[in-house]
Amino acid sequence: MSAPEPVTFYNRYTDQVETEQIYGEGWLRWAYETGLGRATTSVLLKRKFFSWYYGYRMNRPYSGNKVLPFVVDYNLDADEFGKQAWEYMTFNEFFSRSLKPQARPIAEGEDVAALPADGRHLAFPQLENSDGFYVKGQKFSLTELFGSAKRAAPFEGGSMLISRLCPVDYHRFHFPVAGTPRNAKTINGFLYSVNPIALRRQVKYLVQNKRMLTLIESEKFGLVAMFEVGATCVGTIKQLFVDGRVNEKGEEKGLFKFGGSCVITVFQRGRIKFADDLVQNGREHREVYAKMGDVLGRVPEV
Repeated sequence: MSAPEPVTFYNRYTDQVETEQIYGEGWLRWAYETGLGRATTSVLLKRKFFSWYYGYRMNRPYSGNKVLPFVVDYNLDADEFGKQAWEYMTFNEFFSRSLKPQARPIAEGEDVAALPADGRHLAFPQLENSDGFYVKGQKFSLTELFGSAKRAAPFEGGSMLISRLCPVDYHRFHFPVAGTPRNAKTINGFLYSVNPIALRRQVKYLVQNKRMLTLIESEKFGLVAMFEVGATCVGTIKQLFVDGRVNEKGEEKGLFKFGGSCVITVFQRGRIKFADDLVQNGREHREVYAKMGDVLGRVPEV
């Protein structure tokens, strides 16, 4: 029997291709790479109740005992946390933690867009020319993502960035551009995993999952669509912004409760030039690890 295919990514800060240390890897591979696991996922694991129950457990006082071992096992930088690691009373409180303001500097320049979240980012500068997302031959349409052909129409021929957050990542998401957000719309769905172990098998899990859509009107970047996508064990997507109030680039937009999750940012045709490392690795279906606030791209030169 062949060895499982590892999940690798390019690290912007080390300039190296690295192998991901996957939280719950054995469970994920069973759920998405075995017949019994896939059947269980279809019947139970994708459903809201399973994630609600897990989230309930992560809100119980005893879950706070998991925080310090988690920080040590995954070598997290506790100096970034908004408070001391032992002060978090539950694991969910720790999971949706804030950071010290200086922990995530925001890329400067009115013409520069910033990454909306910590995580592993997969870029598609021209959606219609992509041969697939996580693997060749597997794609989803903008109509499927937006849940409506009418909502998708302004973004046809545009660019897309998928930002995947692992359980070890900082789980708040931020505005990638300055602009005015409009009321977040919920698109109901299931709660499949968004780890590449699952997405290599079926990338359409991203458009079958529950998600929230916010349109941002930006002077520099036009109309920008931002999706927060739920996943297995992510029972809550909480928006913190005020509808219709102008937000600066990098301002906090909201947070996820426990689990891996995903942010998808879609730009209209010709409104963004992605950073070179995002483009180069995207051609190889390889994610780029980078932190919230770092450079996503810029307004194209005329």
